[in-house]
Amino acid sequence: MMAINRYRLRHLNRIGHRGARAVSQLLDHPERLIGLILLGNNFVNILASSIATIIGMRLFGDAGIAIATGVLTFIILIFAEVTPKTIAALNPERFAFPASFVLTPLLGVLYPLVKLINLLTNFILRLFGIKLSASQNDHLSREELRTIVKEAGGLIPQKHQAMLTSILDLEQVTVEDIMVPRSEILGINIEDEWNSILKQIAQSQHTRLPVFHNNSETILGILHMRDTTHLHSSDQEEKSSLIDLLREPLFIPEKTSLNTQLLKFQQFKKRIGLVVDEYGDLQGLVTMEDLLEEIVGEFTTDASDTIPEVHPLSDGSFLVDGTANLRDLEKNMGWVLPQEGPKTLNGLILEHLESIPEAGTSMMIGGYPIEVTRASEQFVQKATIFPLLKKQ
Repeated sequence: MMAINRYRLRHLNRIGHRGARAVSQLLDHPERLIGLILLGNNFVNILASSIATIIGMRLFGDAGIAIATGVLTFIILIFAEVTPKTIAALNPERFAFPASFVLTPLLGVLYPLVKLINLLTNFILRLFGIKLSASQNDHLSREELRTIVKEAGGLIPQKHQAMLTSILDLEQVTVEDIMVPRSEILGINIEDEWNSILKQIAQSQHTRLPVFHNNSETILGILHMRDTTHLHSSDQEEKSSLIDLLREPLFIPEKTSLNTQLLKFQQFKKRIGLVVDEYGDLQGLVTMEDLLEEIVGEFTTDASDTIPEVHPLSDGSFLVDGTANLRDLEKNMGWVLPQEGPKTLNGLILEHLESIPEAGTSMMIGGYPIEVTRASEQFVQKATIFPLLKKQ
């Protein structure tokens, strides 16, 4: 009864399995079930001990007490305790379901006695200061559920396991971890020439583009490409028609978790949002596709597009752009670098050195030898990582 899988039991109960329903009802009150089983178990053991003692004394006199005790202990231990309980624990459903049809009516008959035993037991437990929980907590934590998914083996395909564990991680990852940084946002400057704007729209690889005024801090709205078809045939250099097509942008706090943002996209019927910090300054851009890729992986089929900031070298090292996202490096390259603070390789190096290094500066971060290959006065442009020399 106690070894049965509670989650499978609930599943069988929901689909109407009679044995599962009976076992569930018994396990709803485990103190009654234990009281009933131990009542019968101890009654049989004591009765057997008494009978064995009488037989032993008649056959062997006073020495029969010791003989009966030794023989009966061996018999009960092997044939009434260890062997049957081990078999039942290995095949809980096979024994629990039939036993429930015996234990349920027996509990009804012996309920007053079982209730009295439970009351006395609870009273003694309270005397020792032991608090009784109203019910057993079967809820799984996130880590426990992740362990179950990973140990499912062939029951869940490996790709599905990765997706399920990624869903569990959505609460721990923020939009700041996956956003396109402000410096890399592709948008339309409303102050550009009209023909230049039309050309940018025609050549855009994105379905939505932010439209700003002079700089990315002044966002006018989001332009959907399907709303611009009539602009291509327009001969008038009127930007007001384009501004009328803009949709109100969705602003996202940078510390918003991915599961919360996924619900926000669904609530507001949006597929793109602008990430802002606590001062309201634009930090980056995140799309619905970015969130989905955290669950199902990259949509691209071109391996070179997966992480274009990484360039393999002939000696086994990798030349990495300073703007490379640390989370992308971990997912695609398997490198475990610190991610508590900075989100990019440049930020990680600057935090580690507490200064802007010159080219040729070497360091060890997270066990990886890293050498600054190119740097400006403001940031690290490129660095070489030697994963083969990782400190064990």
